[in-house]
Amino acid sequence: MKISYRERLKLLGGAAAFAGARGAGLLPALGLSSIAVAADGTKTLRCVVIPEPTTLVTAFNTAIMVQQVSPKMLEGLVVYDKKFQPQPSLATEWSIAADGLSITFKLRPNVQWHDGKPFTSADVKYTFEQILKQHHPRGRATFANLESVETPDALTAVMKLSKPSAYIMAALSASESPILPKHLYEGTEPPKNPQVNAPIGTGPFKFVEWQRGNYIRLDKNPNYWMPGKPELDSIIIRFMPDAGARAAAFEAKELHVGGTDPVSLSDISRLKALPELDVTTEGYAMCGAMYYFEFNMRDPQFQDVRVRQAIAHAIDRNFVAKNVWFGYASPATGPISQKLERFYNPKVPSYPFDIAKAQKLLDEAGFPRKAGGVRFKITHDPSTYTEQYRRFAEYFRQAMRMIGIEVELQTSDAATFSRRIWTDNVYQTASYGIFNLPDPTIGVQRLWWSKNIRKGVPYSNGSGYSNPEMDRLLEAAQVEPDAAKRKALFDQMQVLAMTDLSIIPILNIDYTTVYNTRVKGLTDDLEGVFGSFANVKIV
Repeated sequence: MKISYRERLKLLGGAAAFAGARGAGLLPALGLSSIAVAADGTKTLRCVVIPEPTTLVTAFNTAIMVQQVSPKMLEGLVVYDKKFQPQPSLATEWSIAADGLSITFKLRPNVQWHDGKPFTSADVKYTFEQILKQHHPRGRATFANLESVETPDALTAVMKLSKPSAYIMAALSASESPILPKHLYEGTEPPKNPQVNAPIGTGPFKFVEWQRGNYIRLDKNPNYWMPGKPELDSIIIRFMPDAGARAAAFEAKELHVGGTDPVSLSDISRLKALPELDVTTEGYAMCGAMYYFEFNMRDPQFQDVRVRQAIAHAIDRNFVAKNVWFGYASPATGPISQKLERFYNPKVPSYPFDIAKAQKLLDEAGFPRKAGGVRFKITHDPSTYTEQYRRFAEYFRQAMRMIGIEVELQTSDAATFSRRIWTDNVYQTASYGIFNLPDPTIGVQRLWWSKNIRKGVPYSNGSGYSNPEMDRLLEAAQVEPDAAKRKALFDQMQVLAMTDLSIIPILNIDYTTVYNTRVKGLTDDLEGVFGSFANVKIV
């Protein structure tokens, strides 16, 4: 069955249907001054993050909205330059032992937590041993070979490894591995500690307040260790559910910065043409952003791989990239983004758009069309972080009708979505954005490794997928020091992932950042909106 692009666009209700309403009445009152630079010279940056975070510390939740807030207050041992090379942050220097079994960090002296307590190696030891290795969504894989952190003195921390793990050096930024204050977390249940919603860090900005449903306020840290930084006096982070309202707020100069597609992509070209606004796709190089479709492998409906293959064949990735993401994405071919060139394997099983093939597979799997042409019914839980995610869900529902599958959408807020997928496992299928990050051990392994099936940990192996051969490949790649051999292991991993098909990789995503041209320094470093904003200023 061949379907024209015009007909498929009708499935989506037309591109214009997704543009969102704009205009009078949609822009909520900020309740705060809209002046970027006050008469007394005070500089306030107004950002938008979507949706509202469920927590403010990436050690426990690595969702994209949390990653945009946490690094303003909390810091990592290093930052990264645009060549992906680590640069000093809380650590001023480091060295890896010749045998690869230890990494020694010299820590920055005279750094204070926002409550005035000194930052020491005890905080580093506690964070890696008790927080990141145990509670971080990716920590179990990233720090699998971390045995302990020794602290010979207050400004030296030595990671002791059971096996060489050089990739750890790519996972030490604030957005990935924030250092937390031992004196405030020790003796508590860390994910439930009040600090997760009112962080005390060492970063350039201090937490002031969080008015749920409205905004988060951060103020300048007057005791920040970097001389003359930050440039801003405060940051107001707004939550605005409606894409049209966000676009109107940018036009009205009520918002200065928004990342990870803050407005409908159909609005991008119009906003970019305005003299006071600009749009960039810089600042996402470390992400390897992708969009995945996931099966709950516990569900009897999906035990036959032919059902999973049929659904894969019924999704037109080219159409989704062009008409849902408006060209700010490209079709994915496997679990690792094409942008991670040194790990990407193009030679994997593929599932091109083919309705006839999908129908044949379902027939063979024992699911003929019944009364009304319906083979069976499923539910789908889409992440609703951006307009595109919601549009994909609508497309998916319509696309499945072509092959006789009736889809009920289970849309929910961020907290409910996370609980349904990774805590209660009550979903049948789900779709969400995910970051591969600079190394597959850090960003990819977590979703296919059976030892990372962890209730309550977002963006872990929620599908329940388990294959001993997959575990072997991933664990071997964790410790393989030879780059060519490690690449070969990840090549096999990608083939197996696309054979078993617990996840259908849909797209490689090019996120956009919309900003007022008075804002400078947004893309000075590698991390963009995921950075600290220490160098960001308003002119």
